[in-house]
Amino acid sequence: MTTRLGRADLHIHSVASDGTATVDEILRFAEERADLDVIAITDHERVDAALHAQQLARERGYRVQVVVGEEITTRSGHLVGLFLRERVRPFRSLRSTIIEIHEQGGLAIPAHPLPPYPLCIRRGAIESIVADPDPRVYLDGLETFNSSTAGRTHHRPAVELAGRLGLAAIGGSDAHHVTLVGRCWTTFPGRSAEDLRRAIALGRTHAHGQFVGLPVEAWVYTHQLRKYARDIRDDLRRVVLRRGRGRDLGIGEGRSS
Repeated sequence: MTTRLGRADLHIHSVASDGTATVDEILRFAEERADLDVIAITDHERVDAALHAQQLARERGYRVQVVVGEEITTRSGHLVGLFLRERVRPFRSLRSTIIEIHEQGGLAIPAHPLPPYPLCIRRGAIESIVADPDPRVYLDGLETFNSSTAGRTHHRPAVELAGRLGLAAIGGSDAHHVTLVGRCWTTFPGRSAEDLRRAIALGRTHAHGQFVGLPVEAWVYTHQLRKYARDIRDDLRRVVLRRGRGRDLGIGEGRSS
């Protein structure tokens, strides 16, 4: 009998950054509906929601394990850090960001790579990192399957680049709405987060998924706009009226009832 491979979605956003779901909603969906063994919360420039999700999953005895991640803005584009302990500072060089990730024992993986957009790391930067002689400067994988438009347009070149450079193939939904969690995923031998980490190090992962179309992306954007409006309202209430605790971070803090 063939042993089922583990499944992980390694690129998910919560309301703590630009996602529209709380970590509680993400965890419940991943546990009950998405057929995932591991997820990574990768909010922009913060790890508090990811740390909370990891703790919550353990306290509830969930099957799904949570990896603490962060989508970090570097001067070359977005880089996903996985297995982090603390926040990595944004807006620095790609090289120094990778070093900081590795210094805390994390993994560095370019998000939605190659498109000619400011937030995507280009081919030249990736090849430069791979050729860097500093033993602290290396990539642990490449996000070859991302469900967004950016992921769709450069999916095949990303797959080819990962294969040529010997980088582990990573699949992540880049979900900004809870129903898109698990739309892309990484398969690996085993089921646990540590099994996943070992598989990435050995290059024994595979990326799978489905792309979302522009209508779905537009639908998600309308949800994001509503979230931003609520955030502004709640922050103004806190600052001007001194009511509530500001915008909802989805981790038991923020907007009060």
